[in-house]
Amino acid sequence: MLSSADKEIKIKDVKGKLGVLLPGLGAVSTTFIAGVLAIRKGLAAPIGSLTQMNHIRLGRRDNNQNPLIKDFISLVELDNLSFGAWDIFEDDAYESALNAGVLEKELLEQVKDELSAIKPMKAVFNQKYVKKLDGPHVKQAANWYEYFQMLREDIRNFKKKNGLDRLVMIWTGSTEIFLQRSAIHETKAAFEQAMKENHPDIAPSMIYAWAAIAEGIPYANGAPNLSADFPAAYEFADEMRVPLAGKDFKTGQTLMKTILAPGLKARMLGIEGWFSTNILGNRDGEVLDDPESFKTKEESKLSVLEHILQPELYPELYKDLYHKVRINYYPPRKDNKEGWDNIDIFGWLGYPMQIKIDFLCRDSILAAPIILDLVLLLDLAGRTDFKGIQEWLSFYFKSPIHAANLYPEHDLFIQLMKLKNTLRFMAGEEQITHLGLDYYLDN
Repeated sequence: MLSSADKEIKIKDVKGKLGVLLPGLGAVSTTFIAGVLAIRKGLAAPIGSLTQMNHIRLGRRDNNQNPLIKDFISLVELDNLSFGAWDIFEDDAYESALNAGVLEKELLEQVKDELSAIKPMKAVFNQKYVKKLDGPHVKQAANWYEYFQMLREDIRNFKKKNGLDRLVMIWTGSTEIFLQRSAIHETKAAFEQAMKENHPDIAPSMIYAWAAIAEGIPYANGAPNLSADFPAAYEFADEMRVPLAGKDFKTGQTLMKTILAPGLKARMLGIEGWFSTNILGNRDGEVLDDPESFKTKEESKLSVLEHILQPELYPELYKDLYHKVRINYYPPRKDNKEGWDNIDIFGWLGYPMQIKIDFLCRDSILAAPIILDLVLLLDLAGRTDFKGIQEWLSFYFKSPIHAANLYPEHDLFIQLMKLKNTLRFMAGEEQITHLGLDYYLDN
């Protein structure tokens, strides 16, 4: 097992202010920002955030060393976060939060001054890639390369204006139409030439990711867009020593799948079919009402079960699994999503059983603590000189990016073990295997 003794790990000083840049100032991002502001004022607790509320075990169980993660390793204090965003609408963060309707107005009023001060920069946007949205607050340029340079200027100005020491960028914008990797995504040189030629296989989220990497800023993609999930981006991130994470925040229905599927597999119970449908009414629901955007989301959601269940290893249990995912736009629900799952399973001697789930969740409430953790952990990765794909952050994503020679890990419990062991490794602590032989060997 690799230990920090095999490689000297040095975490750079956490002092100073960290800027959080968010492409997309909608329901998810304003819920995150308002939540952090409320937590700072002692108005609420950071429920759902591992970095703020989770403990980490050190050494043997009988040592009883279980500090909070935030006390165990150097993470930015919430008071030292500063927020910036881009959006296709001019509404400030307070107005946008009111429009989103996720948080109660009474809470928003208590952080109104800070929210109102966050005014979005003009966005890089093309309706071709998000057909159900359009807005006036957008940049104008001749090609993608010019947009890229504009974003770099925005980033530098934001950092200087706010007296920031470091930055992190998290994509909180909408799901773009389905795009596949092509020749332009293979190398850095090919991608930069394609930007100058305004190639149609480039979408706005890729420009934000490219600008972040160029400025040495850790980047995470909260949507299923291709964004930074292609070889040229990996190459550029390695060159610039920038951490990358993504894709697609693991919030509602897929969160439940990554909890349940590992449990069913652990007990060697077969699954004949898994039917999933959702209704939601926020901007995300409206965007996903377009078949091309839904295709991007569908690909992200469908990949989860196959990788967890490994039908090639367990064909008698999972080879013929029928997996169907649907998303339906239903405006009255607003941000409150409902996910229905019907799971047809079978057990001893092949006898059938069923599981029914009706998850009435709040997407933005589940996503906000994910963003907070990613901000703090990506900054930590940058200060630890971890570059490129951060697979240890797969815990937070539906469709984790991964090295070309590996399959993505979707099992939530394995993901959590990887995350905590990476933190132990960074801090020079022994990684936990849960082997449990020490007691028997010592007695």
